Formats: sequence, structure tokens, C-alpha cells
Amino acid sequence: MEAALLIENLSFRYRSRQELALKDIQLTVAKGEILLIAGASGCGKTTLARCINGLIPRSYKGELSGKIQLCGIDIAKLPLAKISQMVGTVLQDPERQILGTRVISEVAFGLENLGLPREEILAAANQALEHLGISDLRDRETFNLSGGEKQKVALAGVLAMKPNLLLLDEPLASLDPASAQETLSIVRRLADEGMTVLMVEHRIEDVLKIAPDRVLYLQRGEIRYLGRLEDLYHSINYHEVKLPAPMIVQLAKQEAKPQIFVSSLPSPEASDTPPLVSFHQVGFFYDEDKPVLKEVNLDIRRGDIIAVLGANGAGKTTLVKHAIGLLKPKSGRVLVNGRDTHTQSVAQIAQILGYVFQSPSHMLFAPTVEEELAFGPRNLQHSEEQIRKEVTEAIQIVHLSGMEKNPPLALSFGQQKRVSIAAVLAMRSRILVMDEPTAGQDYQNYMSFMHAILQMPGFEAIIFITHDVDLAVIFANRVLLMDQGQIVADDSPANVLQDFDRLRACRVIPTSLLDLNLQHYPRTRRLMSAEALAHVL
Repeated sequence: MEAALLIENLSFRYRSRQELALKDIQLTVAKGEILLIAGASGCGKTTLARCINGLIPRSYKGELSGKIQLCGIDIAKLPLAKISQMVGTVLQDPERQILGTRVISEVAFGLENLGLPREEILAAANQALEHLGISDLRDRETFNLSGGEKQKVALAGVLAMKPNLLLLDEPLASLDPASAQETLSIVRRLADEGMTVLMVEHRIEDVLKIAPDRVLYLQRGEIRYLGRLEDLYHSINYHEVKLPAPMIVQLAKQEAKPQIFVSSLPSPEASDTPPLVSFHQVGFFYDEDKPVLKEVNLDIRRGDIIAVLGANGAGKTTLVKHAIGLLKPKSGRVLVNGRDTHTQSVAQIAQILGYVFQSPSHMLFAPTVEEELAFGPRNLQHSEEQIRKEVTEAIQIVHLSGMEKNPPLALSFGQQKRVSIAAVLAMRSRILVMDEPTAGQDYQNYMSFMHAILQMPGFEAIIFITHDVDLAVIFANRVLLMDQGQIVADDSPANVLQDFDRLRACRVIPTSLLDLNLQHYPRTRRLMSAEALAHVL
């Protein structure tokens, strides 16, 4: 078949690093093929994508060797503007891709740069929005969109350009499960229509549902596996790449019994004790005619490990931003430590609640990882000796040892996310709030740092927003399910997650791990990881 992409002897080293990011990559991708690119965080997936779309060496500098051809044309001879017409790229972090103030202007931006007639631009932009089922976002301000909505808008802008090759870098990271399935269905349809798709993704279980033609597995910048799905399971490290739960159970049975981690948080308190954070009839809107929160009542108590689930735009991030004082209620009130957030500054609340943003680019600014982590504790007037201890421990928890002197914004998205988590861990707030903590993380990293966080002394409650249902299954002791600005369920994970009809109504899709846990729940009486199930069943 005709080669849409040909890579020969490709190697690259970033100017700021000693080690090679890619080593002697050889790859041919046929027209209409879906290639899944997998591997641990920092293995070279995003670097490979940057080489294919021309950002290396034009924007990211370093030592590059080898050859890349798109549809038989050597891209070394092409300007970046021409490459961008051939390769449509959706970045991991949509914040770094969106320029327009309104959705329609953002989707039309690339077409405008091609100098097309206005009628043709609007027709193509509207068609792309309709293709993704987001026509209702057409006139919304991009600033007020949720992370998942921004991801869809970025994809619409790329599809409107009708590229030869679609390059998706973690396209599912910010999408709710139903939106992820819809996006994957679109990807499958585009490939069937002849578009070549390269998908960098950690959520392998989801991608397997659309039967990618081949899988490329990278380790430390080298190809360790390139082939069909049938042989994938015998060639990769299931600790790094999350496979379907039944497959993990089979593989984990052959290994030693995993250590059972127990949270160091206090036992959940009774409802008659004063809550740490309390919402009373809270209402909020960005546009007056479009309420985002509607009469929300919620108490967060000592010992709570809360997973917040729901569709993109359901109000999850807006909810937690009220807890940390970044947003103030339009109606009702929020109390933190018994005091109304209207009477407290964000800095005062930050001593109680530490917040990890969904997008790490909203948090990171310091010249080195070490200085980034020291900034918060220093502003909270911790002693220098205490700061050194807090920074060291936080770096170890998120597995960034050896990167202390690296610029945070020069790291991969997954590594940046871990820096942002470490920055809040170092502050030792009483309540930890994380928005999509596992975005851009490989399975081993997020399992490890979640275990470590739960064992850290000092936290009284942990809240995390997630589209990863398995994160709630494994770590939460309480699940909030949100839909259209309201909390529609608030109970134990087993009680909330067994109502599949309600989950699907909220665009939350049950996973193979949830299915397996509920199947054996009468015997186990708890929800747990696939590795733990392997030694219980």
C-alpha cells in the first residue's frame, strides 16, 4: 500500500539534555492506517510526534538525524506552514493550541490562514463542529470552556483543515468516557475514509475498541515492539501500559502478591462533626443565562477521599474552584474551616487547600523544578530546612529524581503534570484537590504516586476530579457524580458505580475493572485494582 509516512534512521537529542530522546527509529505507515503509539511517560512519544509535524527542529532545537517523508515528500525541504496542512496535530494540552476567543473563530483560524473564501471557511468550520457533535459550543467563549470541551474544539480546528495525516497526542486525556468513545468512533471513520491516524495514548483499553491496525511501543526512545495487537500483550510491560483488567489479572497472577497500601488519612468522620468545607445552596454562572452550578449542597469531612465524576462541562472544575476561593458563589455560600470564602483571600485558603490545576501550564513558571516546588512553601513562610525536606519528598513521590535542575516547561506534558502535583504536595496543605491528576501519566506512575499521596501524613481529605473511572474504583471512599451543574449521586464507590444507567446518563462508561469488581463484590466486599484482584480471586 502507498506509504503516508516513512521514517528512516531517526534520532534526536534535545539541546538541554545529555541523553537521546529518540534512537534510530524506522517506521512506515500506510495510507488509511491507525497506528497506536504507546509507552511510559517520557519514553519519546511526544518527541516522535514533534518530529513528524515539523516542530522539531523548527521550534524545538537539538541534534536531529535521519529522514522523514510525508506522501513521498521529504519534510526537511518544506516550510512549517506547508507541513501543518499535511499533518493535523492535536496537542496533549489544548490550552497551548487554542488562540481564538470564540469557538467558531478558533475552528476557522487555520482555514483563514489559507486565504479561503469566507463562505467556504464557515461551511468547513460548521461541518467540523457538527462532525464532533459540538455545534452547541459554536458561539461560546473558549476561555470559559471545560478542559474536555477545549480538547474537542482543538480537534475540530484540525479536522476543518482536512489534513492527509492526523496526529493525536493524548486526545482522550481530558475527555469524559462517552466523549472519548465518540472521538474514537470518529477516528475510526476517518481512517476508513482514507485518513492516516497516529495516536499517542495511555488509555490503551479505550483505543483497542476501534481495533488499531498496529501498535508501536517505545521504551527510552527506542522501538521495543511494532506489530499487530495479537502479540502486544507478550511484548510490553503491563505496569507501564494499562491493559484490560482481565488481561492484567492473568499477567499479575504470575508475579508476587502486590503490597496492600492503606491510606494514612483519618477514618471518615461522622456527619455531626463540623465539615472542613461546606457548600450551602451554591449557584454560579459565567453567562447569566447559562448556570454552571445549581443549588449545590456538599460537606467535605476529615478522612474523605472523593472522586468527582461527570461529563465535560458538568461543573466539576467550577465546583472545586469554589472550594479554593478562585470563584465566589453568585448565590448561596461556601465555608472553608467555618469561614465564608467571600471573607478570605485565595492565599489564606491555600494554607488549607492545595489545588493542582488541570493544565500544568497554568501553574509552572520557575526556571527549575526545584525552585518551582520551593515557591509555595516559601510563601507560606516554612523554614529553609523544612522546605528542603518537603521538596525532596515531593520529588521522590512523583518520580522526578534527577530532574531537579530541569526547566519544568521543557519536560513532557506527563512530567509537567507530576511537577504541578509535587508543587502542591510540598506545601503540605490539609486538603489536597487535584484536577485530572492522571492526565498524561502512564499506569505505573499514577498508581505509584496515588499510593504515595494516600500514605503521606498531614492530609485530612483528598478530592480528585477524574474521567478515569478506575481511579475512583481503586482509591476513592466516596464518589460524587455530577450532571448539568448538580450533584446527582454522593455515596460509596460501590453504591454509585453499580448504577450503570445513571452512569451512562452522566456520560460515564463502566470499565472492565469495574465490571470485574462488581462481579466478585459479594465475595470481596470492596473494590480494588486488577493486580490485587489477581491474588484474591
